[in-house]
Amino acid sequence: MKVVLIGSGNVATHLGYALAAAGHDVIQVWSRTLEHALDLASVLSAAVTDSMNELSPIGDIYILSVPDDAIRDVAAAFPFRDKLIVHTSGTTGLEILEGVSSMSGVFYPLQTFSKQKGVNFREIPVVVEGSSDELTETLLAFAESISGTVYAVDSEKRKVLHLAAVIACNFSNHLYALAEKILQEEQLDFNLIRPLIRETADKAMLFSPAEVQTGPARRKDMNTIRTHLSLLEKDENLYQIYRLLSEDILRG
Repeated sequence: MKVVLIGSGNVATHLGYALAAAGHDVIQVWSRTLEHALDLASVLSAAVTDSMNELSPIGDIYILSVPDDAIRDVAAAFPFRDKLIVHTSGTTGLEILEGVSSMSGVFYPLQTFSKQKGVNFREIPVVVEGSSDELTETLLAFAESISGTVYAVDSEKRKVLHLAAVIACNFSNHLYALAEKILQEEQLDFNLIRPLIRETADKAMLFSPAEVQTGPARRKDMNTIRTHLSLLEKDENLYQIYRLLSEDILRG
């Protein structure tokens, strides 16, 4: 398929690489900042533009991959009423594209992306939704060209999926950052706990996380919990995070 990427951030970058590797023709990259579009387009041998009015009219699919709060405004400038346009948001409903084109959908790759780290797109689930059954089938086939795990999920269930993803990924990473901060304050190396993080993630891949929960709250070790809380008394925010998470584990 001929693909136009509307956006040049983390998701658009990895999608562009995966689509090109699968044999699709990424013909153009749009970005509000032309330099950003050039960075991606130069790798994909694609044309660039910073004007929605200059989007190529020969695309088969236009992938709108911009921050959620920009989707509505960017989509409103889409110049074609009979071309397939999809957004890549996990939490934004399909209805945001109503009236933009007669053909619309969602193409949501469920992964955390950073430009500085490559990914294997075959292992990334892709969730799709089309404005018609026919378009859903088209998007499923398109997704299967780059991913080995593809699902059709409606907007309401996709919001729940995105919520779970934020808790599992973004919140976990923030806790890693808090742990790193605690260690740095005592001149301790974060590398000391990297094997622990890896083992925890490995077990979550093999078992239900609830079944392999460990730690002082899991074994109801109140003395250790009180000791930890005393170490956090000068940091009210971290104190409350530790307390709330411990209480939730204790209830389990």
